[in-house]
Amino acid sequence: MLCIPDLRKAFAAMIDSKDRQHLERAKLFAGISLESVEHLLESCHLRNLERGDHLLEAGAANSNLYVILDGELRVYLSDRDLPPHAVVHAGDCVGEMSLLDGQAASALVLAAMETRLLVVPREVLWSLVDCSHGVARNLLAIISGRMRESNQALVASQSQSLEFEQSTSVDALTGIHNRRWALETFPRAMARCEHDHEPACLIIADIDLFKHFNERFGHLAGDVILRRTARRLADSLRPQDLIARYGGEEFVVLLPQTTVDEALPVANRLRELVAISCGLHTGEGVTLSCGVAQMFRGESLDELLARVDAALRRAKEDGRDRVEVAG
Repeated sequence: MLCIPDLRKAFAAMIDSKDRQHLERAKLFAGISLESVEHLLESCHLRNLERGDHLLEAGAANSNLYVILDGELRVYLSDRDLPPHAVVHAGDCVGEMSLLDGQAASALVLAAMETRLLVVPREVLWSLVDCSHGVARNLLAIISGRMRESNQALVASQSQSLEFEQSTSVDALTGIHNRRWALETFPRAMARCEHDHEPACLIIADIDLFKHFNERFGHLAGDVILRRTARRLADSLRPQDLIARYGGEEFVVLLPQTTVDEALPVANRLRELVAISCGLHTGEGVTLSCGVAQMFRGESLDELLARVDAALRRAKEDGRDRVEVAG
C-alpha cells in the first residue's frame, strides 16, 4: 500500500505545474493547502474535452464533480439553440448538485472550447468534505452561489415575461390596453357580473371625423389627439371600469355593476370632457359619438358589441357629438 509521500508523488505525476496552479485557484480549494488533501486527489483523474463535447446530459446519471482547470463550459437547461443558462470558466466546477441530491443531471453541459477538467468521484468528494472543513465551506459557498444565480435568473425571466405580456396587451401609442386585452378581459368581467346577478354596460366611443382631422392637420397631430383622448377617458373612470383602444379612433369601456340609466350620464360626461380638453391650438374642436348598451343575460361580448356598434352608427347618422342607447 502506498504511503502518503508516495501518494503525493503519484498526484504530482498526474498533473503538471500549470494544472496545479489552476487547481490552487479553483473555488473548491480556495484558502486550502493542496498538500493537505493530495492523498485524496490521487484517486481523481484528468479529462480533456474538445469544443462541442458533451460533459453532462439532462436526465443522465452523474457520479462526479468536475473542476475546470482550463477552458469554458456552457450550461443549457433546455434547447441548446437557446442562449446558455450559464457559462462556467476555469476555477469553477459543475456536477455538484446531482452529487448532493443523488438525482440525475438537470442540464446539458458541453465544452465551448478545448477544456481540461479534474474529475472528482463522489466518494472522493465526500472524503474531502470529511477531511477538510475548508473544502466543506467552499462547497457550501459554491452551492449558495448557484442558488443565488438561479434566483436572479428566475427574477429576470419573470421580468421579461411581464414586459412581454405588457407589450402584447398595451397599446403603444396611447398607453392604455389594446383590443386583444379587451377581447380576453371583458368576457371574464361580464361573466362575473352575470354570476353575481349584477348589471354591466358597454360604451363604444368614436372620435368624430378623425380621418378628416388627420388629412387637415397631419398624422402627428392625430396621434396627439388619440393620446389625449385615451388619457382623459381613462382618468375619468372608476377603478373597476375597464377601457381599451379598440382600433383606430375607437375606444371601448366596460362598466361593471352599472345599469343603462347609470351608464348614459357617464357616456355624456366622457363626451363633454373630451370636447373641452382634447382639442389642439387650431380652432378645431374634437368631439365623440358614443353607443351604449346594457348586457343581456347570457349575451356574449360579440353580441353586445354588435348592439353597441349599431347605437354608435345611429349617433353618427343623427349628427355626431351625441350618445345613443341600443334597443
